Amino acid sequence: MNLSNLTPAKGSVKNRKRIGRGTGSGRGGTSTRGHKGAKSRSGYSKKSGFEGGQMPLQRRVPKFGFNNPDKVIFKPINLDIINNLATEKKLSLVDDKVLLENGLVAKSDKIKVLGRGELKAKLEIKAHSFSESAVKAIENAGGKAIKIA
Repeated sequence: MNLSNLTPAKGSVKNRKRIGRGTGSGRGGTSTRGHKGAKSRSGYSKKSGFEGGQMPLQRRVPKFGFNNPDKVIFKPINLDIINNLATEKKLSLVDDKVLLENGLVAKSDKIKVLGRGELKAKLEIKAHSFSESAVKAIENAGGKAIKIA
């Protein structure tokens, strides 16, 4: 046994179908594309969603729904995350800049503080919105919930 004797298992390797190599090959002439039409020509590619001329599904199904242009989408931040951040970094003020620096929000995000978890530190928290349970928990810990415009 040496490297020059190695071959694939018998029947595991097939030759590819060679198209358009003359009439003697059995696959010359139209090169397995049939006669005429777009599919027989070079550069043909079917449009995605094309169903052979039948009305495509995306046009058969009616439009529905509504996108409200005035909807405000908040990035939720829970109290347990704020508590962990404040204890790690020894903070007394948590605002959008602090959350941005620590990768919890993006620059354009509006922040809503939610009440999951418990707050042990006395913190001043600035955000765009607060849930009722979050405000209650912040004030019980001796902190302040300040709304940013």
